[in-house]
Amino acid sequence: MEQWYVWLAVVIILAFLEATTVNLTTIWFVASGLVALIISFFTDNYIIQFGVFVILGVILLVTTKPLLEKALKSRKEATNAERVIGMEAVVTDKITRNQTGAVKVDGKYWTAYADKTIKEGEVVKVLAINGVKLKVEQLKGEER
Repeated sequence: MEQWYVWLAVVIILAFLEATTVNLTTIWFVASGLVALIISFFTDNYIIQFGVFVILGVILLVTTKPLLEKALKSRKEATNAERVIGMEAVVTDKITRNQTGAVKVDGKYWTAYADKTIKEGEVVKVLAINGVKLKVEQLKGEER
């Protein structure tokens, strides 16, 4: 039996397993299986083919998995709520340094807090979102 059939089956099975999971579990061995498949055309020695499959798979796993996971985790999904950061809002309930108030931004009411007291009716800038509260600061006259 020609050994390239075996490697083709291994690659297909591992690719199917990778497609059904989301954890990047077998992709490195799909690549090493393809290399073993190519090697099977040049040598009939199954030990060499299997050795290349295992060693290359482990090397790829150890060297690229941490980099790939870091790259995938660094992609932060922005939420619709985060778009209010930087927008202007109107204070609808007085904000004091020790007590939250309320602001209206983008047509929605939010609980808000600030480093100093801001009176109702003042215009503020949204600095950040902390849970379900907005951190705001009062706009100076020239910023409006």
